[in-house]
Amino acid sequence: MKAIMVMFDTLNRHMLPPYGCDWTYAPNFARLAEKTVVFDNSYVGSMPCMPARRELMTGRYNFLHRSWGPLEPFDDAMPELLGQSGVYTHLVTDHQHYWEDGGGTYHTRYSTFELIRGQEGDPWIGQVKDPETPESINDSRMGRLVRQDWINRKRLKTEEDFPQAQTFARGLEFIRSNHKEDRWFLQLETFDPHEPFHTPQKYKDLYPHNYDGKHFDWPPYAPVSQTPEEVAHMRCEYAALLSMCDEYLGKVLDLMDELDLWKDTLLIVNTDHGFLLGEHDWWAKCVQPFYNEVAHTPLFIWDPRCGRMGERRSSLVQTIDLAPTLLEFFGVPIPKDMKGKPLKDTIASDVPVREAALFGIHGGHINCTDGRYVYMRAPVNANNRPLYNYTLMPTHMRSRFSAAELQHAELSEPFDFTKGVKPLKIESAGFVKVQQLETMLFDLQEDPQQLNPLRDSAVEDRMLRHIARLMRENDAPAEQYVRMGIEPAS
Repeated sequence: MKAIMVMFDTLNRHMLPPYGCDWTYAPNFARLAEKTVVFDNSYVGSMPCMPARRELMTGRYNFLHRSWGPLEPFDDAMPELLGQSGVYTHLVTDHQHYWEDGGGTYHTRYSTFELIRGQEGDPWIGQVKDPETPESINDSRMGRLVRQDWINRKRLKTEEDFPQAQTFARGLEFIRSNHKEDRWFLQLETFDPHEPFHTPQKYKDLYPHNYDGKHFDWPPYAPVSQTPEEVAHMRCEYAALLSMCDEYLGKVLDLMDELDLWKDTLLIVNTDHGFLLGEHDWWAKCVQPFYNEVAHTPLFIWDPRCGRMGERRSSLVQTIDLAPTLLEFFGVPIPKDMKGKPLKDTIASDVPVREAALFGIHGGHINCTDGRYVYMRAPVNANNRPLYNYTLMPTHMRSRFSAAELQHAELSEPFDFTKGVKPLKIESAGFVKVQQLETMLFDLQEDPQQLNPLRDSAVEDRMLRHIARLMRENDAPAEQYVRMGIEPAS
């Protein structure tokens, strides 16, 4: 038995033909839906990139206890558990956060790994002189990431030079070289279609539109202040990168056909989160609240044991379910600290694995969905306190915690998943600056675009009980109940 995970970053469910989009060109995603089970109720857990990957590996929520950071010494990491049980694991990725301070312990959990350089502002090509850029780039946003990105782009002269193309080429090489072997797992992961939405011209040509404005392929994490023409252009730029992802997904499907891998190979195609492309008058993903454009994710799975294809599943699933699903597939015991559920029976016959799911970002809303309603619980006080990080690996995305941040750190009591270890308790400001948050409730059946928050005390009480129960089951810190004004479940 073998398994392949094709993971995209920032893959928008609502931009894919299998989920109803009628204007993007993605024939291989449509083909994928015919070959797999398509999940209609897949949700994020912890946001954004590396918190989602910690969940992908550990099968438990990250955001209740800490922000962005590495795997912890007490974490049960899925690829490491597979390796200890004789399953060879290989990671091929161009996701540049893996080699920053806040992600440096993830890729080393695999038997082998390949890291492809050049995405976003990856500090890759050394150049002292400022790069030549379009005039519109030379503004207040010309920070280190943008500067470095334009230096990196000069190396991308042909499509084969693009990091995504190289990532898939290496992944396909691994599959072709090892397809006759047994018990291996490949995680083929590309940073695309994450911003900036930079693609070869042939993908842009799929979306002809009238636009003669400034260069614009990297949206800010901010409210929409652009013209309708600029918003439409940005959506086309995203769609072009989505179509590039579709092209390379097709190469994986072609190779599975050629080598007849469908008979014994689990295939998972997933993402970490979606993205706002002007919906709700916002750009990007880390802003609150997490509307479904961000939180409701695409997920496709083929399991050769049941052979179900071209079918839909309505059960509520999350990122935390993928680690136990892979462990179960290879017959590896699932650690008690994993709160996600293996999806074998859900894939086969839509057997539910949960009543409700939590999702959020450290220091933001605590969100809950039962598949019909989404309840966004806001902090009860303006200063969003108390809030702490619990970690033995105190790092931010691209830096270690400063000495000043650590001066008042203390050891907390162990949590039920820290294996008796006392983590550091460090005062936290949250991952992003919290906007003025409101508590909101949406009925997705009546209001799928989440435009009209509703008042329904009975539903709110039921969702609050779900939140309290799930917080207790995940041994949430006591101050999270205080911050959110929630009575702990008994």
